[in-house]
Amino acid sequence: MLLFLIPNSSFLTPNFFCYNSCMKTFHVKTLGCKTNRTESEIITENLESYGFCKAEKPDEADLYVLNSCAVTETAARESLYFLKNIKNKHPQITTVLTGCVAQIEAEKMKYEASIDFIVGNNEKLSLGEYLKRNRKYCVDDIFTLKKFNNKQVHAISRTRANLKIQDGCNNRCTYCTIPYARGNARSNPTGNVIEQINIFVQNGIKEIILTGIHIGQWGGEFSPKLSLIDLLKEIEKTPIARYRLGSLEPSEIDDELVEFLAKSKKFCPHFHISIQSMNDKTLSEMNRHYTADDVLKKIKKLNSKFELPFLGCDIIVGFPGETEDDFEIMYNNLDLAELSQIHVFPYSIRNNTPAAAMKNQTAENIKKERAHKIKQLSERKFTVFLGKNLNTIHEVQIQKTKKGNFYKGLTKNYIDVLIPSPKDISNELVSVKIDKINNDVACATLI
Repeated sequence: MLLFLIPNSSFLTPNFFCYNSCMKTFHVKTLGCKTNRTESEIITENLESYGFCKAEKPDEADLYVLNSCAVTETAARESLYFLKNIKNKHPQITTVLTGCVAQIEAEKMKYEASIDFIVGNNEKLSLGEYLKRNRKYCVDDIFTLKKFNNKQVHAISRTRANLKIQDGCNNRCTYCTIPYARGNARSNPTGNVIEQINIFVQNGIKEIILTGIHIGQWGGEFSPKLSLIDLLKEIEKTPIARYRLGSLEPSEIDDELVEFLAKSKKFCPHFHISIQSMNDKTLSEMNRHYTADDVLKKIKKLNSKFELPFLGCDIIVGFPGETEDDFEIMYNNLDLAELSQIHVFPYSIRNNTPAAAMKNQTAENIKKERAHKIKQLSERKFTVFLGKNLNTIHEVQIQKTKKGNFYKGLTKNYIDVLIPSPKDISNELVSVKIDKINNDVACATLI
């Protein structure tokens, strides 16, 4: 079902395509996850196919597209700030709100004077068509979508590329609003993924990052049912040099997957684990189906199976009812875990989620204090991780741009390194030795 919202008077304007005969320029601002970044690349190519010209700066654009994030209340407010700011500076600019805020809060946003178009998460992939038809408001019922909306990306200016393999999520964690922004899990068929990889390789891409809202659910709705490892087996046959995985839940990193990845020559030993808490009481109230002990065992196994893997994770602090004792249990478990880095979020109340109605909401100052403690722990862990990599040899992919007298590159285990080189090594895969760590910056030499 399509929701057509009643526009306010500020939108009673001629069709955007008919303002004048000059080619129009656009700027896309992206907030949030790698999936959003991939979709912004699709939006860019789609608009260019309709004759728009990309503007590097918003000040140079006729059209400003905000691809929004709704994972926290702060992220949602940030979206409106950007739109109001650009409209205040350039009243004649045409603005588009799309992404997760548009999907979830279309009704709330429809009378905002700073917004000219509201376009849902699925519709944004064909944004040019909606602009051409002057569809000011179009937000699909995301839960009616059963199939993945496949759109290829062709022009990539970077050396690494995100590849969207999946959308939506079948979990219903009590704090999370994302299923209402993305719908149920939908998988990109294997053939589409392989075709996109081949396009990337032809454009000089050497590394891809498999992204989605919940990539561990890839293939679950197919008949016969498939799993992520089935897709990875096919990716291994392609000419791509390296690949990484987006976020996985602890229960999805099973023995079969670990053994497969450990034998791979293309997989980058970099795991981002969606843990969220290391306290069993909190995990249960979040509707997460594992324990802190399960996570500790999983982390131990990954460290034993891979050489110096980068193990990052997401943690939420200040969940409703989280006492000081609960936090200490989580902190101590995180301290025990041999992680490389911790990405911490203060719990954010999201309307229409069960957690928003829970009693004993944690005070903002306490959430901030707890987040600060976890950030300090993360910094210590990252320093330890870098120290373990000192005097080790790595394959590095060099970025295209040179930073002063150094080239910047990325190891398989997710360390940014600076490498001096008299010759142009842009976008090459090179072997280096990390010989210095200076203020958490790794410096290496070619070997």
